[in-house]
Amino acid sequence: MKFAMKALLAVVAVAGLMVLPVRATDDVVSAIHGTITKLDAGAKTAVVKTADGTEHTIHFVDKTAVHGAEATETGSKDAFHGLKEGSEVAVHYTEKGSEKTAVEVDHLGKDGIKSVDGTVSRVGEGGKTVTVKAADGTEQTFDVVGKDTKESAVAIGKGADKTGKVTVYYTESAGKKVAHFFQKL
Repeated sequence: MKFAMKALLAVVAVAGLMVLPVRATDDVVSAIHGTITKLDAGAKTAVVKTADGTEHTIHFVDKTAVHGAEATETGSKDAFHGLKEGSEVAVHYTEKGSEKTAVEVDHLGKDGIKSVDGTVSRVGEGGKTVTVKAADGTEQTFDVVGKDTKESAVAIGKGADKTGKVTVYYTESAGKKVAHFFQKL
């Protein structure tokens, strides 16, 4: 009886360890940059077309954060928080199977969150901060939020990317600039 219990416990432990890598892959956050071409309020989906012409169907959930969208009363109540067809966006999403679920959507462009073009001059430890030198010579330091944005910052800080030009899309909070998305130029 003791042997059977130990064997069962060993099988359960091994099965539990095998599930961990599968669970970890569900939490990977990726990002795309494009324009919303279609919104479906009933299905809570948006179709985002990227520069290469690929269309991605993105699902919105109650927890989806939207930055830079118009803060109208009706906009804050709808699933898309004021985003419209034609809005330029950066979508941070997780993927389970073939379904992409938005974690965060940044409304870019003239009506969206702020941006600055420049060259990355410094990346803080672990990608927690990034300093960008603008064309006018000023340096701006940004706090970095979101796992995918931090991974982008770390990648930019390595090798040739560090000397490359980027656009940083950011918001300001409590006197700090917070980077939400990096785009290589």
